[in-house]
Amino acid sequence: MLSTRVAAVPILLILISLAACGFQLKGQQDYAFKRLYIEPSGTASPSMIVRVKRMIQTGSDTVIVAATHDADAILSVSAARNQRALSLTAQGVVEEYELATSVVYALTSTDGTILIPTSMIRLNRSMTYNDRYALAKQAESELLYRDMENDATDQLMRRLALVHSLKPAQ
Repeated sequence: MLSTRVAAVPILLILISLAACGFQLKGQQDYAFKRLYIEPSGTASPSMIVRVKRMIQTGSDTVIVAATHDADAILSVSAARNQRALSLTAQGVVEEYELATSVVYALTSTDGTILIPTSMIRLNRSMTYNDRYALAKQAESELLYRDMENDATDQLMRRLALVHSLKPAQ
């Protein structure tokens, strides 16, 4: 009996500190649109589109539909990846790369009303590079790109939540 009380004290302290810092779970989103069609371009990563669909379906009462005529709104998404040399050694060998991901999106209602004009989310990360570890650096760059796509998806979800009506005020 005493040992369970002693074990409960640290758990209680953790819960109180989380409540004090403002922590709360994501909860359910209430989007203005209840049926959404996602129009990916050829450049959008399939894993990113799947994550967007999953986040919308599991985090709201909005349903992803397969045709535009069944939708309340249409989300157009495209993405691009870029890589450029950030720094070079005295011998001209790349020492550091900048990896960038750009996500372009727009949200329109089925009657053509622009709910979110064409906008861009651009993220970048830097990565050191060494030819001796080329295979490991390739895997690291894929992890960084995936992290940027996840971050862009989270930002996109927050921006979709800001749409409060399918008929914005003039």
